[in-house]
Amino acid sequence: MRVVIDATPLLVRSAGVKNYLYHWILHLRRAAGSAAVGTFPRLEQVRPLNHEASVADPLRTWTGLAALAVSNYCGASLLDWLTRGADVFHASVLVRHPPSRVRLTATIHDLTGFLMPELHPRSNLMAERSFAQLARRADRLIAVSECTRQDAVRTLGIAPEKICTIHSGVAEAFFDPPAALVNEVRRRYGLERPFVLFVGTIEPRKNVDLLLDAFEALPASLREQYQLVVAGPVGWAAESTVARLRSVRYLGYISERDLAPLTAAADVFVYPSLYEGFGFPVAQAMAAGVAVITSNVSSLPEVAGNAALLVDPRSQSELRAALVRMLGSADLRRALGLAGRERAREFRWEVCAAKSLEFFRQVAGE
Repeated sequence: MRVVIDATPLLVRSAGVKNYLYHWILHLRRAAGSAAVGTFPRLEQVRPLNHEASVADPLRTWTGLAALAVSNYCGASLLDWLTRGADVFHASVLVRHPPSRVRLTATIHDLTGFLMPELHPRSNLMAERSFAQLARRADRLIAVSECTRQDAVRTLGIAPEKICTIHSGVAEAFFDPPAALVNEVRRRYGLERPFVLFVGTIEPRKNVDLLLDAFEALPASLREQYQLVVAGPVGWAAESTVARLRSVRYLGYISERDLAPLTAAADVFVYPSLYEGFGFPVAQAMAAGVAVITSNVSSLPEVAGNAALLVDPRSQSELRAALVRMLGSADLRRALGLAGRERAREFRWEVCAAKSLEFFRQVAGE
């Protein structure tokens, strides 16, 4: 069996999908070898994961993006040639014309473009519509959560038996990062006070305004004791939201090298997203042993289980109450931190890769 995975999202600015592809391909190759798992474009060597820049060298980046453009605008013949000898091509949202001579698969990450179109720019919606057409044509599909699988069945009209749920994983760096590294990151970013942390792209779906409202509504004693720290690049957030970040400790984009120790340094992790296909930040915070408050919608209860406080992401009062409860109880934070670390052990990339290889073997008819 030979699988070729579309890795073009690794060459551009991307968040969750890039995180998924980077670790997924790495662990698939560890389990099956690079001869069995190829990529388009060919990426034998990659740089450390960076959501803001390509993981390939400049030449490979530009030639890969050029090949994608030729394929998208000139049809599937180029990809047919590049995937000769393969059994399966696994597409991303960037591919418009997948090869026609191999079996076609793809991963569905979320359906927000269909469920919450008002929260996305036009370019995102166009890409999602194109991907939906590809997904309907595919031989089989992977969904990163059962929630996403059910949303795809309901929203795209795809047969349930065509979609296999395989949960994403959590990078090993988030499990028990060294205390010295945690303290060094705390010093480097000037985080002397205890803090509540949010990590994610600043965009409407992440619901940062509600978090800011809830934190501002906390009793003065708690706001004096704890600071709110927000980390993540600015996406397509409103200017008013970006301006409000000046009222808290806004760190901007955080490198992967610093993200795990920064997460572990937090006293509480808050993620009031309106919709997630999987929710990497929540799983990562649980792995780091940090008490989590997150939303009671989409895949987040599925990922968090009983190891987090769940709130209505449309309710400022619920989020405020959860913050007051969590910040006021060291015992609760400790209990949820321990439960979260145990829960996160269920989301390992080795398990994801093993299940994915079995998925590909079934697709290839082995």
